[in-house]
Amino acid sequence: MTTKSTPPIEFSQSVGELTDRIKTKATTLSKDFLNSLGAVCPSSTTVEDLVEHSRDWWPLAMHWSLNGKTPRRSDVVCRPTSTEQVSEVVSLCAKNSVPVTVSGGRSGVCGAAVPLFAGVVIDTTNLCGVVSVDQISGLIEVRPGTFGPDLENEINSKYKLSVGHFPQSFDISTVGGWIGSRGAGQYSTRYGKIDDMVAGLEIVLADGSVILTGTEPAGAAGPNLTSLFIGSEGTLGVITKVWLRAHPLPAVTKKAAFRFETFADAVETMRTAIRNGATPAVLRLYDERESKRSHGGDGKTCTLLVLDEGVEVLIDATLKIVGDAAINNHGQPAETELVDNWLHHRNDTSGLQALSKKGFVIDTMEVAVAWSRVNEVADAVRQSIMQVSGARSASCHISHSYLDGACIYFTFAAEPKEKNLESIENTYTQIWDAAQNAALQSGANLSHHHGVGINRAKYIKRALGPAHDVLSAIKKSLDPQDILNPGKLAFASKRGEFNLD
Repeated sequence: MTTKSTPPIEFSQSVGELTDRIKTKATTLSKDFLNSLGAVCPSSTTVEDLVEHSRDWWPLAMHWSLNGKTPRRSDVVCRPTSTEQVSEVVSLCAKNSVPVTVSGGRSGVCGAAVPLFAGVVIDTTNLCGVVSVDQISGLIEVRPGTFGPDLENEINSKYKLSVGHFPQSFDISTVGGWIGSRGAGQYSTRYGKIDDMVAGLEIVLADGSVILTGTEPAGAAGPNLTSLFIGSEGTLGVITKVWLRAHPLPAVTKKAAFRFETFADAVETMRTAIRNGATPAVLRLYDERESKRSHGGDGKTCTLLVLDEGVEVLIDATLKIVGDAAINNHGQPAETELVDNWLHHRNDTSGLQALSKKGFVIDTMEVAVAWSRVNEVADAVRQSIMQVSGARSASCHISHSYLDGACIYFTFAAEPKEKNLESIENTYTQIWDAAQNAALQSGANLSHHHGVGINRAKYIKRALGPAHDVLSAIKKSLDPQDILNPGKLAFASKRGEFNLD
């Protein structure tokens, strides 16, 4: 296991000269507390560790890095290697009212891993590795700090199994991060989101106690407790062990591609295929702008990429259903090299760093919506983005499809009037407000797989309505001292408020 966390972008200054962008009050950690923490597991207070563990791949925070700032550094980073050590760390923090933020690959793009009120960061990347494999049942027991490539390489080579979770951040993200953000991989139309892959969890609660949520294939002993922690972003408990469902390595992989003159025709193709039972691993639709940029389109046509894997008879039937739906909706077959090109470049994020260094605002926003509103949401969000001063482009693709709807993934770029940090922040905020509010207004949800973090917290009460009160009540019950990742998911924190003013 050699994979390590990957910094999103370099700092413009030496780490000793960086300042915190977010100002909050923090609990003073005594020497006795730090000594007790160090006695439990390796811990660090070096400036290098503190600033790196204060950030993730949030694009706005990249601009902070380029302007000599880090979001909010912690006081200490600890690196446990066992559930027992995590339990002791959390228990120690609970007794001293010290906040705890969990950190893995830090590949999130919304600031969920930022320790808003400083305190302790638990780096889980030493809590890694495959523990056991039930090859007959296809059940993988794995620790949360395990990076995607390390997990897949081991179970592929030793057991001929795959979990099938391949997010764009696959190379730099961990199993615990996938679960904390309620993520989705690029093959989710075949294998589902991480929700569908998690069979059970081991969780350290805010008082240091340890629970198991059960790994039965289909239980009915009350509500599904596993689901309670998926997507909770470390606010309800610390994941220390995971059981994942895996499937045999595919025997066959086949591809197809189509061009459409209208986005609506391509959407109807996807809807029809899915509703008729075809669930290829990859079913990705790109609008006219993204097709031109990434697939050699003419700027007037949309591109649909299809890939499936598994047993040949099933793959052939799936591709036939998709192909028939495409032809019935005026699609034209295209070269399958388009799929190969996507596979080769799908995880390349170099453009984000390059444009950020030039002072551009660039980001993505993904939402999920019922089929009946896909076209409306796509149009509303793109139009709203382009109405913001400085906006240069707004495009989208559909990256994940389900029986009742799909995920629309928007990409936007803007050039602020001035290249200073204040102007960049204002433009970023205006575009996000325009895009997210347009999505919610036209019927989409808040987030499909990037989670909430800091960036989306201000929209979550609108998105959930009175249900947010239920979520807050659960938080108060499980974490009455507000120890775990305080300030996230718009939970009121007794530690105070924070802002970027």
